[in-house]
Amino acid sequence: MDIRTAFAAQNYAKARSAAAPNPQPGGAESGFAKFAQSFADTLATGEQTAKAAMTGNADPHALVEALANSQLAVETVSTVRDRVVEAYQEILRMPV
Repeated sequence: MDIRTAFAAQNYAKARSAAAPNPQPGGAESGFAKFAQSFADTLATGEQTAKAAMTGNADPHALVEALANSQLAVETVSTVRDRVVEAYQEILRMPV
């Protein structure tokens, strides 16, 4: 084996490990996970309040507030989804 090939392979291995991504604990994944959990909690709270209102155990004002929060959460998620789809379509339209 040629010594230059061995050096090239060693340098490639070093560069590959140096360029490997290091996931950060507070990165985008954890932010999205928090966002998704908050969305699920908002919807669950709205459902619990609606069930309580149907059985007469909740204040009508609490029901209206829970429904408004649920509506806002759904609108926010749909807006984020639309923006992500729009960005993806822009990427697809980019010339290579």
